Amino acid sequence: MNTNIVTTTWKENMLFESDNPGGQTVLIDTSEENGGKDAGLRPKALMLSSLAGCSGLDVVSFLEKMRVSVADFKIVVTGELTEEHPKFYDKVLVEYHFYGNQLSKEKITKAVNLSVDKYCGVMEMFRQFATIETAIHLHE
Repeated sequence: MNTNIVTTTWKENMLFESDNPGGQTVLIDTSEENGGKDAGLRPKALMLSSLAGCSGLDVVSFLEKMRVSVADFKIVVTGELTEEHPKFYDKVLVEYHFYGNQLSKEKITKAVNLSVDKYCGVMEMFRQFATIETAIHLHE
């Protein structure tokens, strides 16, 4: 079994610093209207970033193995929060945008689907509490 440990340390006010097993750190804060200073990433939005990062790493790896070249690639994740507390994402849209010339729709779709359906652990975690939709956009 693989275990990850992160340590999150209160810095001041509503600001925290969190590490990861590789030693890098990220600042976590909230908006001014919620008592913070907007000096770091917001916790719920950071979850959406984790989802995009996990799937993005998969997709890039698969595209390299398939020898598919893209000029640029981005993932836009939109999460809808519930109205009642505790507020959580119950609907999530993950949009994959690929840019380049002569993009292989078939291979790109296969790479995205492998991540979404089989390999992205964060995607699987999100499925436990949210409905997830995905879309692939090719920009040539």
